[in-house]
Amino acid sequence: MTVSLEQLQRCHFAVDLGAARTRVYVKGAGLVVDEPSAAAVNTRTGALIAVGEFAEKMTGRTPEHIRVVRPVSGGSVIDIDMAQRMLRHLIGDKMRRALRRKPRLRAAVCTPHDMDPLARRATIETLVGLGARRVETVDTLIAAAVGCGLPVEQPEASMIIVSGAASTQIAVLSMGAIVTADRVPVGGQAIDQAVVQHLRQQHELMLPLQTVRPLQLALSGNGLTTQGPVRTEIHGRDAATGRARSVHVDTAAVRDAIHTPLTAVLDGISKVLRGCPPDLVADLADRGIMMVGGSARLPGLDAMLSEATGMPVRIAERPDVCAVQGLGAMMEGKIQPMVVVNPLAG
Repeated sequence: MTVSLEQLQRCHFAVDLGAARTRVYVKGAGLVVDEPSAAAVNTRTGALIAVGEFAEKMTGRTPEHIRVVRPVSGGSVIDIDMAQRMLRHLIGDKMRRALRRKPRLRAAVCTPHDMDPLARRATIETLVGLGARRVETVDTLIAAAVGCGLPVEQPEASMIIVSGAASTQIAVLSMGAIVTADRVPVGGQAIDQAVVQHLRQQHELMLPLQTVRPLQLALSGNGLTTQGPVRTEIHGRDAATGRARSVHVDTAAVRDAIHTPLTAVLDGISKVLRGCPPDLVADLADRGIMMVGGSARLPGLDAMLSEATGMPVRIAERPDVCAVQGLGAMMEGKIQPMVVVNPLAG
């Protein structure tokens, strides 16, 4: 079943459930929640201790009976009950009471491209548990394209890359719909993991994943494409002794480690372009690629993709919130009616 813009305009709030962050847009109020998709739970009592930013800071720093869980992975809900509890706390009592007063409360939610039907059902049930009588699903690629201002309703090609924490989605859009698309299971988390593995193998240094941001470590303002010997000091735990230790890391070697998972992204781009009609590919030679998503901010990533594809690559002004802002724009009626928000929803 195709979800129409008219149906979306009847929705009262929109949710972007990401592996890294959860965002909620309320009609008439704008973006009201932008927090990490994390919850801290007391395993002895089942009590919820913290959600969002506070729970994120607790990762790796809790006693045994407190566990930090992530109920969303790759845009799919893997723990419906915990996702509902997390959302209730993130939205807050005041906003929940305001939403409950809406007759036949409706919600919209972003779903990854080619999402498994069972995963889509879990996402819908999560919002139904919050009181939504009806849930409309929208392809993340369409929502993000609308949110970053691409002219998706025009008869010309627009290419977008949604670079998330757990996956990267790539698509060419025209006439308000997806022409060809692909989803690659490589995102910001895979890049961080590549950095962690490099430090462990080459320097016997252990770092927690949540503290390894490529912009703080391998890139240090130099970007992915910078050449030449640059060294930076990294603090961590010695893998053999367990003591705190500092090492000087060659950022060129770390850049090589990061390039390995990014190869899958380049393969995905090539696959999408091969499946695209020649006339639309010709449009892209001038228009280029738009990057959105939290991992789009990786310094030098746009330059690396531009060098590999031969096309200009731009990063959206606020790449991390484009998808939920796109949902909000469609709910508020700011989009042309010819946009096909999700041809596969059902």
